[in-house]
Amino acid sequence: MTVNQILGAKGKEVFSVPSTITVFEALGVMSEKNIGAILIIENSVLMGILSERDYARKIALKAKSSKKTLVNEIMVKEVVTVKPSDSLDYCMELMNTKRIRHLPVSENGTIIGIISISDVVKAIIEVQKEIIKHLDSYISQ
Repeated sequence: MTVNQILGAKGKEVFSVPSTITVFEALGVMSEKNIGAILIIENSVLMGILSERDYARKIALKAKSSKKTLVNEIMVKEVVTVKPSDSLDYCMELMNTKRIRHLPVSENGTIIGIISISDVVKAIIEVQKEIIKHLDSYISQ
């Protein structure tokens, strides 16, 4: 299974905010959209990503104000992306080695979606269910 197949099932909607808003405002968008990370896109260019983990570690634990801190002060600027043709195994390896939970999907320099660790795990479970179904069918014959 590929990233493109995951996007086909979950959709390709991408939520983003500019880097110049406050962390509090970005968290509001994340809450409204029920997402754990949001992309920072300006002039169609991926500038960074902000996750709940970034907020917890860079604002809450350091007693900073989310209403005064701008997104560009705490966002992750070196964003790891994947291509639609990348495999689930590759995504899991990236997420594990880089210790990240979200992967924006880039095609020809444009962000066309985002997948989370949850999306990848769900897809792997579906693949395993299908394999078990086929093996069961084979054994039963």
